[in-house]
Amino acid sequence: MKYMLIMRSTDEAEEAFANVDFQEAMDAMGRYNAELISAGVLVAAEGLDDAPKGVVVDYSSTPPVVTDGPYGETKELFAGFWILDVASQDEAVEWATRAPLAGPGTKAEIRRIVSIDEFPADNEWIQKERAWREATGQL
Repeated sequence: MKYMLIMRSTDEAEEAFANVDFQEAMDAMGRYNAELISAGVLVAAEGLDDAPKGVVVDYSSTPPVVTDGPYGETKELFAGFWILDVASQDEAVEWATRAPLAGPGTKAEIRRIVSIDEFPADNEWIQKERAWREATGQL
């Protein structure tokens, strides 16, 4: 089963991270990623650019409204992710507790990634997606 570990932080966590030595943070993250690779569970991992450099699409109206970066008070930011291929949610949780994330407002959310095999195989859109995944080597 695949699980996504989503790094989340708050404005408070972002401010605290500004005082962390970048090289130390990179070394800690590198060691953690190396453990995931050695264990054979890492599928993908990415960090995200600073939130103000992004845009938000709000679907509350038609057409959707696009604004620069997070707006208003930012309670939580999605900062990056890992995708792990592990046997259970418990194993994903165990890996998450070892991540080099620390400080107030820093969290990891764990969500199972639903497999294409869990959707109705007779659905035309699922069939098209399956064909695309097979053609691109994803299945």
